[in-house]
Amino acid sequence: MLHLTAMRVGSLLARRATTALTSSSARMATHGHGTGELSETVDMSQPTYWESVIVPLPDIPYKNELTAADKSLKQKEKGPWSQLTKEEKIALYRLMFCRTYPEMRRPTGEWKTVMGGILFFLGFTGLVVWWQRAYVYPTPPRSFDEEWQAKQVKRMLDMRIGPIEGLSSKWDYEKGRWK
Repeated sequence: MLHLTAMRVGSLLARRATTALTSSSARMATHGHGTGELSETVDMSQPTYWESVIVPLPDIPYKNELTAADKSLKQKEKGPWSQLTKEEKIALYRLMFCRTYPEMRRPTGEWKTVMGGILFFLGFTGLVVWWQRAYVYPTPPRSFDEEWQAKQVKRMLDMRIGPIEGLSSKWDYEKGRWK
């Protein structure tokens, strides 16, 4: 009996989860606050216009909808190109492509944003380090003081610690100075 009840509960939970997932995906697809309008989806199986220096030829032309002037220019394109003016050739190029190679290779101001971000985080890190030194870390022990270290060296020399290869081997006891 218990096994049968567990199966029923599992089935109920599975149905509820399926319903919740399908209704949440429908809610995510709505535009606004439950207005029922579905958002526009993009069919990624269709070719799209994307140009870069690395991939110079986009899948589709830049302008899909042609005006009457554009259509007459396309008809003129089928004839000899020696009859086209420079402006018409440029207009034909602009029908197919949005930017030229020099326009694509033109430097952008992105380096300023990157450098600003780097400098911001370096400054923030510096503030965190300063704050930790001022408020988090304890005061250094007295053994870090130069006076203490000088006394410690004198004590080690008086006790003649390391007379063969250590600190005392480098001290001249007769003259009272380092060898």
